[in-house]
Amino acid sequence: MTDFAATDDLFFTRAGLDRNRVEAIVDDALQGTDDGELFLEYRQSEGIVFDDGQVKSASFDTSQGFGLRAISGEATGYSQASEISEDAIRRAGETVKTIRSGKGDLLDAPPSTNQTLYGDDNPLSLVDFETKVKLLADMDAYARSKDERVVQVTASLIGNWQAVEILRSGGDRAADIRPLVRLNVSVVVEKNGRMENGSHGVGGRVNYDRYLDPSNWKAAVDEALRQALVNLDSVAAPAGEVPVVLGPGWPGILLHEAIGHGLEGDFNRKKTSAFAGLLGERVAAPGVTVIDDGTMDDRRGSLTIDDEGTPSQRTVLIEDGILKGYMQDRMNARLMGKASTGNGRRESYAHAPIPRMTNTYMLDGEHDPEEILKSVDNGIYAANFGGGQVDITSGKFVFTCTEAYMIENGKITAPVKGATLIGNGPDVLTRVSMIGNDMALDPGIGTCGKDGQGVPVGVGQPTIKIDNLTVGGTAV
Repeated sequence: MTDFAATDDLFFTRAGLDRNRVEAIVDDALQGTDDGELFLEYRQSEGIVFDDGQVKSASFDTSQGFGLRAISGEATGYSQASEISEDAIRRAGETVKTIRSGKGDLLDAPPSTNQTLYGDDNPLSLVDFETKVKLLADMDAYARSKDERVVQVTASLIGNWQAVEILRSGGDRAADIRPLVRLNVSVVVEKNGRMENGSHGVGGRVNYDRYLDPSNWKAAVDEALRQALVNLDSVAAPAGEVPVVLGPGWPGILLHEAIGHGLEGDFNRKKTSAFAGLLGERVAAPGVTVIDDGTMDDRRGSLTIDDEGTPSQRTVLIEDGILKGYMQDRMNARLMGKASTGNGRRESYAHAPIPRMTNTYMLDGEHDPEEILKSVDNGIYAANFGGGQVDITSGKFVFTCTEAYMIENGKITAPVKGATLIGNGPDVLTRVSMIGNDMALDPGIGTCGKDGQGVPVGVGQPTIKIDNLTVGGTAV
């Protein structure tokens, strides 16, 4: 966990707050409640977009603020402000008092931790602006030099540096400093009047120096160009119900959306999830084990502590097909008689925390990926996904493939365009018939939306075969 010296300097020394008086305000606001906290946040963020050979946009933003929350039963009082001052915090305290029952038994504070999953250096200040722009310009020039069919290149660099401190009644507190960067590139190619694009991104809780290394940014450009050229030769996707093989890594986004959200505590406490009430029962095919793990070094979805101060952990959600647990924040865990799993997350101080995923993935199986492909006479291989829609209550989903291929007689053949996968998350889990031994995590690009809040996440899986999934196509 981050040393308090850095966050105390930001939130108390520079802001002119007296910590003892602030703690007294928090104690008073939470008296007679079941739980709550003061969440202090300072954030710097930047974004640079390089398009058509020049800087298209550049932004830098500094924000700070606090959110004070009190919980009584299922009722939540929340007040937030962008002004960090004792007067503002005191006014917030008067606001959240309105929900306290007067007989609350305050939940114990989360345990402390000494783990550190990422550095606390500010990536935004370690590399000057000119070097960042040169990186994006070099990516543009490199992509154009690789293939004469390249007609447009868009590269972007995004960085965040977030410092948080969480104060609870009785003086308990936790702090964290979180770097987060992402490098993206999109390439458009043209041949005989047909234009297609490919894109790739990499990122994590690291500094920019990793992506200044030519071997890393060139690999990102090469991948975006490869996808664009594949799409240039794609044919219309056929429609029907066929076996579908999902590739390793980023295709785990389907697992995240169609299944992961249904395993979050709030949906299950309210019994609006398709998985509600099924703990201990078989919900997936044998061999399917799904993990949510916020403790992985430098990963985009990792957190030393969540936004309630609970240390992140590795949570087994489904083990060998059996539902073992849900992802919990403190409120839903308390109401369900469980312990928090360190999944209480919020987009910023302006939002109350809710149960959210961190890095969610399926573990390896025993099959070689080639063996999986050879088992399919006629099907679809989905290597990359774009957007999708999911209904948490029913589990129904629709996902668009940005890179997919026909499987014919056990081999990957023609690339297809316009393929969508349509199904039901819980049902799909029971149709997993083969699991590969090549589990991979995504390259660090995921952002998850829920209740109007976006947070960085990670996904992953090995190659898997799903029997008889509906594919929506464009072939006529």
